[in-house]
Order: sequence, then C-alpha cells, then structure tokens
Amino acid sequence: MVFIISITIVAIFAIWGAVAPDQMASTANAAYTFSIHNFGWFYLLATLFFLIFTFYLAFSRFGSIRLGDDDDEPEYSTVSWLSMLFSAGMGIGLVYWGVAEPLSHYLSPPEGVTGGTTEAARISMRYSFFHWGLHPWAIYAVIGLTLAYFQFRKGYKGLISSAFIPLLGERLVSGWLGKAIDILAVIATIFGVATSLGLGALQINGGLHYLFGLPNTVAAQIAIIAVVTVLFLISATSGLDKGIKILSNTNLVIAVLLMLFVWMTGPTSFIFDTFTTTLGSYLQNIVNMSLRLTPFSKGTWVGAWTLFYWAWWIAWAPFVGTFIARVSKGRTIKEFVICVLIIPSLFGFIWFSVFGGTGIQMELFDGVQLAEAVKGDTTTALFVMLEQLPLGTIVSLIATILIMIFFITSADSATFVLGMLTSDGKLNPSARVKLTWGILQSSIAVVLLISGGLGGLQTASIVAALPFAIVLIGMCFSLLKALKEEDKERRQREKRQRQQLKQLLEEHEAIQANADSI
Repeated sequence: MVFIISITIVAIFAIWGAVAPDQMASTANAAYTFSIHNFGWFYLLATLFFLIFTFYLAFSRFGSIRLGDDDDEPEYSTVSWLSMLFSAGMGIGLVYWGVAEPLSHYLSPPEGVTGGTTEAARISMRYSFFHWGLHPWAIYAVIGLTLAYFQFRKGYKGLISSAFIPLLGERLVSGWLGKAIDILAVIATIFGVATSLGLGALQINGGLHYLFGLPNTVAAQIAIIAVVTVLFLISATSGLDKGIKILSNTNLVIAVLLMLFVWMTGPTSFIFDTFTTTLGSYLQNIVNMSLRLTPFSKGTWVGAWTLFYWAWWIAWAPFVGTFIARVSKGRTIKEFVICVLIIPSLFGFIWFSVFGGTGIQMELFDGVQLAEAVKGDTTTALFVMLEQLPLGTIVSLIATILIMIFFITSADSATFVLGMLTSDGKLNPSARVKLTWGILQSSIAVVLLISGGLGGLQTASIVAALPFAIVLIGMCFSLLKALKEEDKERRQREKRQRQQLKQLLEEHEAIQANADSI
C-alpha cells in the first residue's frame, strides 16, 4: 500500500511539474510562504527542542543503553560509520556552499548589519556555522536514534511508523495512521532526492563548464544524470558493505585532502583565527540565533535562510535519519549522540573556516571579486576561489570529482532507504526495489529539468517539512516513554535480583547457624 500510494502521488506531482511547471511552482511557493510566515516560530522552537532533547538523552541515565542487545558490537568501524552518515547527511552541501554561503551573507547580511563590511564578514561566518552545525544534526539524530532503538533493541520493523507503537499502540500504527506516516516519509524523501539529482546535475555541469567549457545545457545535464544514475545503481546493487561504505570512505579521504591543501596553500593564520573567533561567537550567540525572528521590522532574511534551512533539514530527515539508524547498530545512546552531533558539526566548522575563510580573505584583502562571482552563479564560487591557489585547475577537477562521488553516495543511500520504507522495513531491500526507485527518481529529475519544474518540486518537498516536524516531535515523546519503561523494568529486575540474593544469603546463614549448633 505504501509503495503504490507513494508512487501515485509522486507521479502526479511529476506530471504536474512537466505539464504546468509555472503553476506548480506558484502553488508550491504560496504554500511555502504560508508555512514560513505562520509557522516560522514553530520551526525555530522545534529545532531547538530537538537539540536540547538529544543532549539530554546522551547525558541522562539512558545514555548507556545500547542500540541493540546488551552484548551487540558496532557493525562498522567508527571511521566508516562517520563517513557514511556524513556523506548521506550533507557532504555535497558543504562542498557547494563552503565558499558561496559566507560570501552570500557578506553581501547581504541579516538585518542591522551593512553588507560588504568587516562586521558582515564576521556575521557571515557565524551564520554559516549555525546553519550547518548542531541544529541540523540534532534533527537527523532524533529520527536516527529513535529508529535505531526501536529497530535493534525492541525488534520493531525499520519503519518510521513503528516508532509510534509505545505512544499510539500497535493497532493504530498498523492501520491508516501508520501508513500515512510512512507515505509522508517516502514522499519527502523522493521529492528531496529528485530535486537534489537535478540541482546536483546543474552544479556538476557548472563545474565542468568552468573547467573545460562543457556547454551549460539541459542535454548536458541529462547526460550527467544518466551517468550518475548508472554509477549509483551499480553501487546500490553491490550492497551496503561494498558500495556505500567504500564510496563514503573515499569521500572522506578526498574531502580531508582537499581541505588540507587549501589550508596549507591558503591564508593559514587567517583560517585559524577565523575558526577560533567564529566558534566563540557561535557558542556565545547560539540561543539568540536559535530564536531569532523579525516580527517588528518584517525582515525577510531569517525566512530566506534560517527557516528555509530548518525546513529543508526536516524534509530530508526521513531519508538521512533512516540511513543513519541502519548503520548504527551496537552504539550506545551517548556514543550515538556525541558522534552524530559533535563530530560532523566540528568538521563542518573547520570546512567553512578553511573554504569560507579563504574566500573572505581573498574578497577583503586580496582584491579577488569572489562575492560578485557568487552573486552571478553560486555553482562557480568554489572554482573561482580554487583558481587563485597553486595547481588551481587540477584541484578544481578533484573538487568536481568529489562532488560527483558525494552525489552518487547520497543517491545510493536514498535508494537504499526508499527500498526499506517500501519493503515493510526490511534491513536489506531487494535489488529490484532499489533499482525501481533509482530509475524513478532519476526519471523525475530529468522530466522536471526539461520542463523547468525542478524549483517547484524543491519547494513542495520543503512544504512537507511542516507535518513531518510534528511527526518528529511525536517520535521524541514515544522514545522517551519507551526509555522510561525500559529503565523502570531494569530497576524492578535489579530489585528482584537483590531480593533473591538477600534471600539466598539468609538461607545460607540459617544453614550455617544450624551446622554450627550441631
């Protein structure tokens, strides 16, 4: 049922985007504007709640609970595990926005700051940390932790609806309400992945155009999607341990080497200074930024950036969270939260300091017009910056390859997750199901690229974040209830064991006293 209904709804939107792209885009934009204007406060409060909730679980009495049986060991090494969740989560986004976002904020900072100033540069780095730091990973951690707990410790199906059994009961979850939750998750995932395939093709095309003069045309973008589709389907059918794991480890190695190269050949001292001062500013202002709206001035910056990001992360949460859960068996709750929240966030902070800091340095002090390049085309910002460094063309080519591998890994992971969600939660969905979803999502991306309906579908996927944010909050309360029940059972079990031990000791003492009297 989930498979058929999801396919039908996605097909309707794809046909709508192909036949009437302008109408779909305007309708989706109206829905998005309504949700942001009327529920912006809800996005901010919900995302901050997810961050507080995950830290609470990590350092509470529940932190030592293992995501699996008490004697289960992690399936993957820590490095491979972190590589997979990072690649699925936001690897390609960091490469794309590492230079572009700080420079975008530098030109158009939040209300109250003048663009093109040193203060705008400071604010631009702080908000880049904020948008790619703890908050988005907290969203992913909530769903990943909840699914992993119920899947591996309680033995439930690998479905988002299964997480609601403690809260709603098995009868409701197995009925229409549970199916609706799973369908919403599938639709959010397929919309997000299809738009990412299209937007990723545009980005790769932009890089190849900048490097080699490849025509920036729809035909070239369709060819890129075709090549990437073949590659990620080969990876998807080779299994989790071979395809995604190998690609994710490769991603991490290339990304770290690229970052080290820019750090060593770029303004090294400036990068260190930028990282230190921005991290301090981020931590000092995290609560203020988390709750910042502009109701008195009717400013649009927060809605265009922060609320857009929060909605986008929530829309992607079913896909990324389900995948993180699948590869996290055997971890404790504390280990899971620390590794999922802090390590990727710290890596993101270093990444933005290296790439964004280098871009800001070139813009402020070296006379390189990077901000104008971003204003013209965000896809070229990274390549324009790399061209100013030694071996610029070679490094730009490596960056393009990195984008392609991240792209393949994300699509591969999404195909795997869609297979799970539409195969009744199977941990290893069949190759046929994965191939079906892989071909379908690429076909949708191609159709919408041709028709110009890609932007409308992206906006529609973000609109799905509003109901799914409510689902995420429900998952938090369901997980907390289950953890409290397990803790209560553990304490009762320990109490019975103490009583049995006490009884045995008393019996032993009575026998010993009897023996002594004889």
